[in-house]
Amino acid sequence: MKASMKIAAALAGVFALSGCLFGGNSGERSISVAEQFEGGVNPYLWRASLDTLNTLPLTTADPVGGIINYDWKSFQEAEGERIRATVYILDSRLRADGVKVSVFRQIQQDGAWTDAPVDPATGPQLENAILTRARVLKSSELS
Repeated sequence: MKASMKIAAALAGVFALSGCLFGGNSGERSISVAEQFEGGVNPYLWRASLDTLNTLPLTTADPVGGIINYDWKSFQEAEGERIRATVYILDSRLRADGVKVSVFRQIQQDGAWTDAPVDPATGPQLENAILTRARVLKSSELS
């Protein structure tokens, strides 16, 4: 349970940082998310996924297949643990079931990384954060 709290705290930090980076209004008109996207999945979900998990190191991103793979990252708040994530964009429409996040966690024991369970709420929390960001992106373009 203590490890779950550390992971939750680390992910909360990720959300807070992404909110600070993208929450302000610079007064400049930015290029539309949909205009700059060339892929087969929903552009708002795609951009929101990259924004939400921007503190994790990106390994591969396939905009046609809708798969974003992130590499392992350790956080200072959870020493001896590391996480990685894979995001699946499942639809070309902005829908609640259009995104799925798989989170993997490992802990260091005797100098070797071993798989460890992840709090089952972590994936849905990340999915909700991505959906919220996608809605903000879309509504900002409509206004």
